[in-house]
Amino acid sequence: MEKTICQSCTMPMSEGDFGTNQDGSANGDYCKYCFADGAFTGEMTMQEMIDVCVPHMASPESGMTEKEARALLDKTMPELKRWKA
Repeated sequence: MEKTICQSCTMPMSEGDFGTNQDGSANGDYCKYCFADGAFTGEMTMQEMIDVCVPHMASPESGMTEKEARALLDKTMPELKRWKA
């Protein structure tokens, strides 16, 4: 089964993690940290989002370094709905 990831920050999402539409329903594309009440929770560039996400991805538990996390996000983020040109 394919994991659902936030189309703004790449966070893996499961029940309780989804953002909300203006009518309060769950939004299947974005997490609760990126999208609430039908709008993005903060205006930022893709590069600023990468800078926010790197520390969350790089940790001893994940086995990923900051350099590896940044490289993965640099490759992945441009393909997400929020950032796709």
